[in-house]
Amino acid sequence: MTTYGILLFDTAQELDFTGPWEVFTTSSELRGGEDDVLLVAEHSAPVRCSQGMRVLPDHPLGDHPPLDVVLVPGGSGAREVEPHNERVTGWLTDTAARATWVVGVCTGTFLLHAAGPARSRRVATHWQYEEALEERGEVTVVRDARYVVDGNLLTSQGVSAGIDSSLWLVGRLHGREHARAVRRALQYEPAPPYLADEPLPPPVTDRETEHRPR
Repeated sequence: MTTYGILLFDTAQELDFTGPWEVFTTSSELRGGEDDVLLVAEHSAPVRCSQGMRVLPDHPLGDHPPLDVVLVPGGSGAREVEPHNERVTGWLTDTAARATWVVGVCTGTFLLHAAGPARSRRVATHWQYEEALEERGEVTVVRDARYVVDGNLLTSQGVSAGIDSSLWLVGRLHGREHARAVRRALQYEPAPPYLADEPLPPPVTDRETEHRPR
């Protein structure tokens, strides 16, 4: 069983979390309803998202089952408001430390940076905010990858890229054929299909080059 927790906050970008939500819930259905996908927010009141959608969280912070996967969407709140919200950043720091996977979509990486999990890591974010994230320091922004895997941290570029990274994740958790079945069920057909076979490898250092067999 895998329990996914998606953090919500005011001005969260809708597709940043509804895309992964579809991937995770479809994955669960194909696995016989074995997994849980939960929406978590600071308060139990509805959250007003970036484009006006109102969403009712399943659980407030601190009152939810243990999470195997925690996902943070982007939106102006992730860049400007929630990084200064100590209750949210503290929860995210603690929850990420116990989770198997930590996922950031779009500018959700800013909030992961503020809470700690994205520091000293290789990450992706929306192309419009790559420089702004680099200016915060202690992070390496990868500009040419749809998503980036660094340890147990999975981050993606903007908005729709969260679908690709989520497909990669369910493939990592439950097998590539399962991920392809999820993609077919969603009729998601990027070109090429299911590019998520392998994450972008880390760069080769000069020292590694020197010791590479010829």
